[in-house]
Amino acid sequence: MEAQNLAIQVHGLKKSFGKLHVLKGVDFDVARGSIFALLGSNGAGKTTIINILCTLLKPDGGTASVDDFNVVSQPVRVRESISLTGQFAAVDGILTGRENLIMIGELRHVKGAGQVADELLERFGLADAAGRRVAAYSGGMRRRLDIAMSLIGNPRVIFLDEPTNGLDPEGRIEVWQVIQNLADSGTTVFLTTQYLDEAEKLADRIAILHEGTIVVSGTLEELRKLLPPAKVEYVERQPTLEEIFLAIVGSDTKESR
Repeated sequence: MEAQNLAIQVHGLKKSFGKLHVLKGVDFDVARGSIFALLGSNGAGKTTIINILCTLLKPDGGTASVDDFNVVSQPVRVRESISLTGQFAAVDGILTGRENLIMIGELRHVKGAGQVADELLERFGLADAAGRRVAAYSGGMRRRLDIAMSLIGNPRVIFLDEPTNGLDPEGRIEVWQVIQNLADSGTTVFLTTQYLDEAEKLADRIAILHEGTIVVSGTLEELRKLLPPAKVEYVERQPTLEEIFLAIVGSDTKESR
């Protein structure tokens, strides 16, 4: 893929903490406007990679660029292009949803912060809860608000570190829809997750990080070809527990919260 079509380029990335070698030469590229999922077990180094790409850590070796800016030599330009949402929703429970958004807008010197807040509340299905304190929000609503806050300033690349960690099935699906909408609007999404079904559902490309290196990378179909052909068996398909849960609870419960 041509370089101008790449939002993120990582080559030979290394990082150690004392004698612990976390990244041992990581390589991958992320296309603009795509959803890229980085998979790996706890301690594999997923968050370390995100912290390097967001200029929160300096690599020990290799190169990395985000939106054509080098993360070491051009950190300010990188920060102007990105947004980061961590594993836990960084929202203020005392403030209302609208107040949280306006606060971030003013901190980022965005003109018309109130109007921007209202537009994001509508876009993320939170308009009816705009005046309620965030402490009363469900987990899914908090996470949607957190992602909405990260979009203030129109970042071209957004990093989502375990975005559905701790959410119930309905909350996870709410966030999945938000992530898909981001990519559909042209935002590049870099996603780390331990939920394999999440990557399978959302990602255009998937990379697996193991023992400090990327052991495999590609589309879901490309990864499936690495395994022996599946045996064809005809069985009656039963609904999944998630389907049963949503059928019983209904898709409109968030309206009443």
